[in-house]
Amino acid sequence: MERFLGKYSPQLYILMRVMIGLMFACHGAQKHLGAFGGSTPPVFNQFWFGGVIELVGGLLVAVGLFTGYAAFLCSGMMAVAYFQFHWFGGQNAGFWPLLNGGEKALMYTFAFLFIASRGSSSGSMYR
Repeated sequence: MERFLGKYSPQLYILMRVMIGLMFACHGAQKHLGAFGGSTPPVFNQFWFGGVIELVGGLLVAVGLFTGYAAFLCSGMMAVAYFQFHWFGGQNAGFWPLLNGGEKALMYTFAFLFIASRGSSSGSMYR
């Protein structure tokens, strides 16, 4: 049985990788460039380092350069963000993402983990 849209799987993976990388980079641009209504954190603060990973890691994933390493780093950062700020953090709403506001952090964690497992595939700077 053929999967629905299965023949477009390579193109859809590229589109997913690029869009997730760009959206993640936008969060870094908020922190470091003040874009999209953001404000810059103090230099060498935890949020500053997070912004560097978001901006640089997101762009690397989007263009397909060092994709596996960048995506793995981004995945780990978002897992830390989920545990530190959502599960154990100020909201103190426990594990469930819908209750503690951690849906985006958890989705980025597993999306980047999936991208790290697949690598850049086609449509990257390598090829």
